[in-house]
Amino acid sequence: MTRKEAREEAFILVFEKEFSDTSLEEILEIDQEVRDIEPDEYMKTAFFGVFDNLSIIDKTISDNAVGWSISRISKTALAILRLAIFEIKFMEDIPVSVSINEAVELAKKYATKEDSSFVNGILATVAKQDAK
Repeated sequence: MTRKEAREEAFILVFEKEFSDTSLEEILEIDQEVRDIEPDEYMKTAFFGVFDNLSIIDKTISDNAVGWSISRISKTALAILRLAIFEIKFMEDIPVSVSINEAVELAKKYATKEDSSFVNGILATVAKQDAK
């Protein structure tokens, strides 16, 4: 599985968790069975990492989504933002530009055009702040 494919699978897992009270371990296990996926280290690190750092990630989103509350952001865009911000803040081996580009590509594939612009804008702002 390529990193791009693993990132997409991690996004799907993060998205699925939005609609389930099931534990992270169970979601991963069910996904393995239903979708016949063997999670790699990136997928596990990203999926669990998003939820281990959710308060930091969501505060970052809230601080940068001027005029938007988290509850107003589409579930798809929110899952993409959470994954990308986890990468930017906690996965130093991934260039910020790659995280942003891949997030925008996920938004184009799974969300609306407006969502992809929104995701790009939020992540560009986050990246500028982290660069300081």
